[in-house]
Amino acid sequence: MANPRALVHALYTHWDTVELLVRLAREFAVLTSDQVLNGIAKVSGQRDAETQGAVLRALVNADILQALPRSSDWQLNAYVLEFVRGLTREHELGLAAVLQARVVAIREATEALHEGMLGADMDRVRGAAHKLAELFRQISLQLDQDRHALFELAENAKSADSSMPISQRYREVLEAYDHYVEPMNQMMDSGPQGTFYRYLEDAERALDQALEQLSVQGVLYSHRLQLRQVAHQAKELRRFGRLVAQQCADTLLPLREELRQHNALTSAISLLLGQVRKRGLRRALSRPADGAALPVWRNERGFKLQLGDEVRTVMAAARHYQPQAVAFPQDEPGDDAPLLEQVDEAAIRAHLARSLPVDNLLDWLRRHYAHLQDATLLRLFHDLQHEPGWQFEAASQPEATTLQTIRVLHHPHRVSIRQ
Repeated sequence: MANPRALVHALYTHWDTVELLVRLAREFAVLTSDQVLNGIAKVSGQRDAETQGAVLRALVNADILQALPRSSDWQLNAYVLEFVRGLTREHELGLAAVLQARVVAIREATEALHEGMLGADMDRVRGAAHKLAELFRQISLQLDQDRHALFELAENAKSADSSMPISQRYREVLEAYDHYVEPMNQMMDSGPQGTFYRYLEDAERALDQALEQLSVQGVLYSHRLQLRQVAHQAKELRRFGRLVAQQCADTLLPLREELRQHNALTSAISLLLGQVRKRGLRRALSRPADGAALPVWRNERGFKLQLGDEVRTVMAAARHYQPQAVAFPQDEPGDDAPLLEQVDEAAIRAHLARSLPVDNLLDWLRRHYAHLQDATLLRLFHDLQHEPGWQFEAASQPEATTLQTIRVLHHPHRVSIRQ
């Protein structure tokens, strides 16, 4: 077993080399001596073989690199590999079954907490609370690691060579969605089929009830503080789980839909539509110069079309159709009054100025200018209210005034000279 201090010091001294080897371990489970030496030379620059060998011996002595039995190859220490991947966000995507097993373990720990409270066994209560806290920590850590692993899968798929087939580029994305995101969504469903939120709610409720009961009975403050802290972890894990599930679905679902939409048929249709847009329909569908015809749909089974009697009747009537002359309304003489009526507004304003004060402006207009249209009277009624030299006062009670064709309900306006 390696000395922890020596291992940590070697990590500090050769961190760049260890980080490169950890990235390389994602592609090769076992590293050869040449791969390790090339990685050391790549990080340390132009060093001689003796210096590279010294770095290799330091990594081996610190137990960062472990020799495989019956071989000259090397592998990274599992604890070092997990530690460095956690710090550099280089984790592999975990298993949904592991997450589901930990969620099921929450229910078992909650049942143990209930039994401890019923039997007044504080040791069992503390043990169940500690187990819940450890499960919450492991689930939160796995969710965070899996989230970054899914983000990296999506980034690798987007940044891959565009000339590669899209099914090959997005293969890992589809596998991650089918084997991880879908089971996680089913587990985190808020309905009766989901287990994540239901078990967390049961654990949170059991912790709150235990805390309340112990507060009434009176126990050590450290015991109550432990239960309160674990209850806070349960609440935070519910929020974090919902956030991670939403982020994973938002990241992978668009790529999955893009793969479904970009198959061979849609690619051929897009190519054909682009040629039609650039060259026109006739030139795009004609045979190219190299003799290769564009792929088109064809039906091996021939079929025959026949017109029905109703269609024949309609077509015969259409062939003997004779247009009929129709006189439009504007061509026919009419007796309608013009829409706009010309009036001498200056004379009306002078007449109103001589008649001031007037108690009801609209009645005054109807009484002296009854020959005008209703629309003209209403227009004059509104325009005269904006005269700057007159003062208008509206009555509080409405009255009805009958014009030629309509009846107007309005507040009478009294007109007088502005003081």
